Amino acid sequence: MKHMKIIESINTAQTDYNGCAVTIGNFDGVHLGHQEIIRHLCLAAEQRGVKSVAMTFHPHPVAILHPEKSPGVLTPLALKKQLLRKCGLDCLIVLKDSFELLNLSGPDFIKQFLIKLLSPSIIIEGDDFNFGYGRSGNTETLKRLSAENAFDVKIVPAKEIKISEKDKTKISSTLIRHLLHQGKVATAAKGLGRNYRLIGEIQAGRGKGAQLGFPTANINPTEQIIPAEGVYAGFVEIGLDSEQVCTEKKKFPAVFSIGRAKTFISDHPLLIEAHILDKTIENLYGKWLAMDFVKYIRRQQRFEDENRLTEQIARDCEAARHILAKKRKT
Repeated sequence: MKHMKIIESINTAQTDYNGCAVTIGNFDGVHLGHQEIIRHLCLAAEQRGVKSVAMTFHPHPVAILHPEKSPGVLTPLALKKQLLRKCGLDCLIVLKDSFELLNLSGPDFIKQFLIKLLSPSIIIEGDDFNFGYGRSGNTETLKRLSAENAFDVKIVPAKEIKISEKDKTKISSTLIRHLLHQGKVATAAKGLGRNYRLIGEIQAGRGKGAQLGFPTANINPTEQIIPAEGVYAGFVEIGLDSEQVCTEKKKFPAVFSIGRAKTFISDHPLLIEAHILDKTIENLYGKWLAMDFVKYIRRQQRFEDENRLTEQIARDCEAARHILAKKRKT
């Protein structure tokens, strides 16, 4: 894998990356559409003998300007960095959002910020690219500015995903969020090019799973989209912190439960639990967990007693083993 430099102080970029090929965006999810843009970016950089640079924002601009409308995050920054590194970029610039930056008009963002910072030779974007205050700039604005400021522009057509036997639709971060909210994790994976990953620090739970013979690790993600309530088959990775869990390579099969504990308690906080099918895993508290969602198994339901719940969990585990064994062979 190519080494990717990460810049979080923009002054560093002014001397090292002049004339680069650049793309700008939130890249939340780093889905197949984003990956296609970056593939074109790296190819253009190689052809021109310049560096490939992606510029992203943290936090999401909407979280600064309109916090009440902020979308849930698909990829926290640590995971986004790792996924973009795999795309073969030379450099990732993380812009720390500010009102001053976000209030620049489209032309001012290009002229007063981007050209002064990088003087790019080419800008590559998707066909739905918007930039500047109020998202007032678009691909036509970018093409007009390119003629005035001596850089080239390439617009990459959107990629599509088949969401049913008959229907195709454009891959977008909004679409992926919508699919996850419906529990359609397998379809979301088609758009992402990988399974959706939920990350969090392992918290002490109620201990009910252990009492039933199915101990679980509970996490409490703070900013990510949480898939719909239900039971899922998936894989987990374990790390000492949020950075390590994004780079760990050892996957363990698991059953995930997202839901409210209606069988045994009267108040119903949302619980996110993973029962790891490998019985050798111990001492998880204080560590971090990455949950990769492979397939929805069933909806949540209330059980009359512990025996029926235990029987159902055993069936869920068997279903998950079957699903994940097939997944590993593909």
